[in-house]
Amino acid sequence: MAFTGKATYSAGTTLPEIAEDVADVVGIISPFETPLLDALGDPLRAAMSTHHEWIEDSLLANTDTIDDDSFIDPDADTDFDVAHGDRFQVGDQIQAAGSRELMLVAAVAGNTLTVVRGYADTTPEDLDDGLTINILGNAALEGADKPDARFTNRMRRANYTQIFTSAVEVSGSDLAARQLGLRNELDHQKGLRLRELLRDLENTVINGGQATTNPQGSATVRRTLKGVIGHLTSNVFTVGDAELPAGNDLDEAKISYVLRQIWNRSNSVADLIVVNGFQKRRINGLMTAVRGYGPKDRVYSDLVSEYDGDFGRCRIVVTRWMPQDMVLFLDSRRIDVLPLAGRSFHFKPLASSGDYECGQLIGEYTLEMRNEEAHGCLRGLSTN
Repeated sequence: MAFTGKATYSAGTTLPEIAEDVADVVGIISPFETPLLDALGDPLRAAMSTHHEWIEDSLLANTDTIDDDSFIDPDADTDFDVAHGDRFQVGDQIQAAGSRELMLVAAVAGNTLTVVRGYADTTPEDLDDGLTINILGNAALEGADKPDARFTNRMRRANYTQIFTSAVEVSGSDLAARQLGLRNELDHQKGLRLRELLRDLENTVINGGQATTNPQGSATVRRTLKGVIGHLTSNVFTVGDAELPAGNDLDEAKISYVLRQIWNRSNSVADLIVVNGFQKRRINGLMTAVRGYGPKDRVYSDLVSEYDGDFGRCRIVVTRWMPQDMVLFLDSRRIDVLPLAGRSFHFKPLASSGDYECGQLIGEYTLEMRNEEAHGCLRGLSTN
């Protein structure tokens, strides 16, 4: 027969007679991880000003392009224009990309080269506008005077610091009351706000932009840092570009192409491929068709953590703050996320004017991204 005595359910849904049974744990499900910042690691130094600068230098260029829309006859024309005549000297051996013909520079007048065609018994070939010219090296005459000195000017690059801040305020009663799952409400709130600021720092390091006017900030203009994507100009490739392998999906051919271009244009080898979850699944899928499983295998694995190719070994970093249609290729040795000296994330207690405790979490950071030619990105990828 049914039980007719006193039971917990007799009190109804609010259970006013029963002591509360609440787990002494606070669960947090909101995303707060910072995989790119973790991969870059802590910097060895701090920024010393809100306008942080660094210096870059380069070697003399050994390539140029033909800038001559007239027909350059392989048997008759010994003169043609290039984009940067100051890159050439008399005595340079030069060769057009994809050509077997060698040429020797006989004279340089502005951007016009006079050359010996078919040098060293090679066969003269057609030269087209826009063709890349490689400078093999200069041959000096024995006993000749020194050539004119040539040099490159060092370039200053810069970024601004950005202040990240969040307020914390807890009433005196809340501090005195016994809390479930924590000992101190103020400490708990500080921990939550710090996680949010770290999350926002990673998001800004990837996607942040700089104000076009008054980037140094003012009473009405907020100073913001320029992120990784904003720095990139040299190795930016969009799906559909003629030089890229065909197709809208991320595949090994596109990854290898971008890494090769970075290698061609710098002495750098990218070591990080930064993607979101969708493009990470595309990378995992590169090996799906060739994986094999035996009859005793009970675990299905579809994971690629590194890409090892001809132009570098890259660790794959998955961050939810990456744009879904984009992949970054980074040399982590040339990137630092720097705090302004004495301004890494910290809690600053503030004077209370009432029955509460308050303070402010503050951090000021900038991105130092050296030699942007050492990095690259691929964008416009399919997302479905």
